[in-house]
Amino acid sequence: MALLEIHELVKHFPITNSRTVVQAVNGVNFAVEKGETLALVGESGSGKTTIGRCVLGLIKPTAGQILFQGRRIGGKHNVRSRGLRGKMQLVFQEPAESLDPRRHIRDTLEEPLRALVISSKGRDKRIEDVIRRVGLSRKMLEQYPAELSIGQQQRVGIARAIVTQPELIVLDEPTSALDPTARAEIIDLLIELQKSLGTAYLFISHDLNTVRYISKRVAVMYLGMIVEEGTSEQIFSKPRHPYAVGLMSSVLLPNPNLNQPSVINLIGEIPSPIDLPKGCYLAGRCPLVEDRCRTKMPALREVADGHTVFCYNYEKIAASAETIDYFEQFQAEAEKILSLR
Repeated sequence: MALLEIHELVKHFPITNSRTVVQAVNGVNFAVEKGETLALVGESGSGKTTIGRCVLGLIKPTAGQILFQGRRIGGKHNVRSRGLRGKMQLVFQEPAESLDPRRHIRDTLEEPLRALVISSKGRDKRIEDVIRRVGLSRKMLEQYPAELSIGQQQRVGIARAIVTQPELIVLDEPTSALDPTARAEIIDLLIELQKSLGTAYLFISHDLNTVRYISKRVAVMYLGMIVEEGTSEQIFSKPRHPYAVGLMSSVLLPNPNLNQPSVINLIGEIPSPIDLPKGCYLAGRCPLVEDRCRTKMPALREVADGHTVFCYNYEKIAASAETIDYFEQFQAEAEKILSLR
């Protein structure tokens, strides 16, 4: 049994004074095992953060099921109920905006423990343990967020997430606001915490270098659906969806010799999530498009063990001699980033 299971998740946002809706998430399925990291990657607006918020109960899904430890989340069994409280946590993208500027760091870390009805002595012990784990000094507990660097603020955000000893942490672009040195340190910290605590991560990001390094599995999102999913090595070495190939080839690596032309060049504009195409959502931008792509969504195909894709022409991509192996390229760049720590 997986720790987290998502079945046919749908989230539509109604537009005020209109009968139309924004189709943010459209029939998503995935699972996260205990202690593993699944990354959701894609452009802004692909639905990554919406999924994270649905998982945490911050917004209510339109349809579908979310199961945590085999039990459906919803109704009286939610993240605020005693049975689930503290077992799922969130690390925000902007640490400065997620911390109360009027409260000491100690108060910020103590608040979720009060909700768990932990004694004063127990709270103090937990706080001192997590502040040590995230690499901050005890004196910082008496400081305000504005007195810390942005990297230190994000360490506080991570400390607040792990202080309840959660089973799952949703990380929403946790390194995007950081400079390269702080980003490398936070990546390293997250890896070490996962090893010692066994916490599972749902890692939401557009930073493919970080995703390649930190994630066991990757799900590529486009317009609210997962178009390809597999292990990190499968997705980066043998991408089989045109969007996945285009997404990776759009990243400029510091070594110009690695920035090779892609076999897939996506053209045109992204369709509106208010009025999605009838067939494949990528049909209007894909150079491999066929008539059937415009009329019917392709079925889910398993192209290797655990590697799935929604595409009629995945074999054409696989057979192309020009398909670039991104696995080692992104690995090398990720290691350069981490060497800054």
